[in-house]
Amino acid sequence: MIIPIFIMSRGCPRRCLYCNEALTAEHRPERLEEEGFRKTVLEALDRHRGRGGPRQIAFYGGTFTGMPRQEQRRLLGLAAPFLHEGVVDGVRISTRPDEIDGAGLDLVRGLGVTTVEVGAQSLDDHVLRLSRRGHTAADTHRAFALLKERGFQTGIHLMAGLPGDSPERFSETIDRVIALSPDTVRIHPTIVLQDTPLAEAYGSGDYRPLSLPEAISQCKEALKRLTAAGIDVIRMGIQTTPALEAPGAVVAGPFHPAFRSLVESAIFFDMAAVLCESAGRGGKGKSLAFRVSPADLSPFKGPRKANIDALTRRFAPARIEVAADPSCPRRTLVLTAAHRSAKTDWSGGIEEVPGQKIPAHRGRMIS
Repeated sequence: MIIPIFIMSRGCPRRCLYCNEALTAEHRPERLEEEGFRKTVLEALDRHRGRGGPRQIAFYGGTFTGMPRQEQRRLLGLAAPFLHEGVVDGVRISTRPDEIDGAGLDLVRGLGVTTVEVGAQSLDDHVLRLSRRGHTAADTHRAFALLKERGFQTGIHLMAGLPGDSPERFSETIDRVIALSPDTVRIHPTIVLQDTPLAEAYGSGDYRPLSLPEAISQCKEALKRLTAAGIDVIRMGIQTTPALEAPGAVVAGPFHPAFRSLVESAIFFDMAAVLCESAGRGGKGKSLAFRVSPADLSPFKGPRKANIDALTRRFAPARIEVAADPSCPRRTLVLTAAHRSAKTDWSGGIEEVPGQKIPAHRGRMIS
C-alpha cells in the first residue's frame, strides 16, 4: 500500500519538456504543512483498513533529494510519527539520478526512507539529450550503485516514445534496466500535454508521438521481458486525473486511462494466436476451449471481448469457449482443440499438456 504525497516539482533543477504537473498531479499547495499531510495519510489508512502487506508513505511529483536538506528533514519529520506508531513501514521517495549522492542517501536513510524511485526515463544518451533531461545513462548507473550499497529498495521510471527514441533504442534501454535489476519499474508512453515545450515541438512538426498501437507493441515486449527477469512492473501508463481528462489537456499521443489493460490484452491475444496456429489449419471450423487463471480472464477476453472477436475473425473457429481455471498459473493460457491440449505463457513457447498430444511446434509471437 502506497500513500502518495505530491510535492509539486520541488527540487527539480529544470522543467522537463513533457511535464505539466497541474494536469498529472493536479494543483496542490506549494508548501506541504503538517495538518494537510496528516489528514491525507489518515484518510488513506482508513480507506484501506484491514488490508495486509507493507505500507509506505511516498513523496512523489518532484526531485526529493534535490530539495535543500533542511526541507528534506522537515518533510520526513512529518512522516516520523506514523513510523514510530508502526502504522506505516517506511517511506519512499522519487528523485533524479543526477541528484543522488552518498551523503544525501545517508541522510534520508536515517530518517526512515527505505525505497528510492529513480526517474531515469531512458538509458540511451541520445534520447536523454534530445529530451533535455540534463543527465546521462552513466548518472543512473552510478545512482543505482550508491542505492544498492546502502540497501535501499529501488525503482526506476521509464518512458517510451521520447524524442529521438525508437523501438530498438527502447529495447536496449530495457536490456540495461534488467542488468541494473531494480525491484520495480514504472513505464508510460510519452504523452503531449498542453502548455509544455513538447506541445510546441509537436505543433511545429519536430516531434511525432507514438500511436496507441505502437505504444502497446513496445510496452508489451518490455512488460514480458521485465516480468521474465523477475522485476515487478508496478505501473504502465500515466495515472489519469480529472484535469488530464478535460478537453484539450492531452494534445496528442497514446493516452488511455486503462493502458496496462490494453497491453496485457495484446499479450494474451498473441498467446491465443500462437496456440490456434498449433491446432492445425489455425483452428478453422473447430471448437476452441481456452482456460486461464481467474485473474487473467479479463485481459484474455480484452476490452469488450475484443480479443474473442479478433480471434473469431482471424481463425474462423466453430466456437470459442473461455473458462476461468484456478489451477492455471498466472500469465498462462491453455487451449484444447480436437482432443489435443497445449499451453503457452508470456515467454511464447508452446508445451504439450500432459496426457494429450499436439503437433510438434514452437510458436512465434504475433505482433
